[in-house]
Amino acid sequence: MKKSAIALIVGGLFLAAGAAQAKEGGDQSAPGAENWMAGALPPAGFYFKNYLGHYGGKLQDDKGHDAKPGGVGARADVNFDVLRFIYVTNIKILGGDYAVQAFLPVVNQSLSIAPLGGRASKSGIGDMFFTPVAIGWHHSPELHTIAALDVFLPTGAYDKNDPRTSIGSNYVSYEAVYAVTWLPKGNWEVTGKFMYNMKQKNGDTNVKSGDEFHMDYLVGKKFGDWGVGLAGYYLKQMTNDRLNGANFQGGNKGQVFAIGPSVKYSTKTGTTFMAQWQREMAVENRFQGDKLWLNVVMPL
Repeated sequence: MKKSAIALIVGGLFLAAGAAQAKEGGDQSAPGAENWMAGALPPAGFYFKNYLGHYGGKLQDDKGHDAKPGGVGARADVNFDVLRFIYVTNIKILGGDYAVQAFLPVVNQSLSIAPLGGRASKSGIGDMFFTPVAIGWHHSPELHTIAALDVFLPTGAYDKNDPRTSIGSNYVSYEAVYAVTWLPKGNWEVTGKFMYNMKQKNGDTNVKSGDEFHMDYLVGKKFGDWGVGLAGYYLKQMTNDRLNGANFQGGNKGQVFAIGPSVKYSTKTGTTFMAQWQREMAVENRFQGDKLWLNVVMPL
C-alpha cells in the first residue's frame, strides 16, 4: 500500500483528548471527555480543568475486523494531557450565562504501521481549539442546559505521507454543542452532551472528512462527596469522506460505542477529581481499544 493511501485512512489522534483513530487527520473533538455535570455551567468566575490519560487500540476495517495494512495489524498508543481554561462572565444572553473557553492539548503518540517501517512516535502540542460562545441556562435546580460552538485549529505537527509523525489534522473544523444535565431526586444524575462536528478540506491531500455526530453520556449516583456511575460515548459519521470531490473508499464512515465505570470526588473547596475507564466496541473504520482518564476541575 502506498504511503499516501495509508496517510488517508490511518490518521493521527483525536487531539482534544488524545486517542488515535482511522480517519484522515484524526478526531479533533474528543469522544468521552465530558461526563459529570457537563450540562451545568458553573457560577461566574475562572476555572481550570485538566484531562490526563492514555489510549491504546488496534485499527479496525469497515466490517469491524482487525485491519492489517502490509499484512500486519496497525496499533496506536497515545498519552495526553489537555489543559482547559474557562471564563464564565456576568453577561446574560437569551436569559442564559455567557462563557468562553480555550483548550491546549499536549500529546505523545506512538503508531505502528508496517508498510511505513513499523513504529514511530511524535510528541508536542496538538490541534488547539476554543469556544467563542457558550450559553448556559439553569431552568430549575434539577435541569441545566448549555449551547455552544467550538472552533478547532490546525496547530499540531502534520506530515501527509506519514501519520505516525502527525499529531495535527491540517484542517479547521466547527462543532455545534448542546449539553443537558438532569438531577432527579435521590442524588441521581443523568447527563448527555450532543455534538455535530463539521470538518473542512485538508488542502495537502484534497480530502474532506465526513461530518460526525457524537455524544458523551453519564448515569450516576452521588454519595456525599463521592459519585459513581457509568459513562461513555457514541460516534457515528454522517457523511462520506471525499477525495477530490468524489467518495473515498466507499465513504470510509466510522463509528464507535464506548462504556465504562466513572468515579468522582468533590472537595469542600470546590475542586473535583474524576477517574474513568472506557471500553470501545462496535467499531468500524477507526481504532478500537481502551481509554483511561484522570480529570480535575478547580476554580481559580
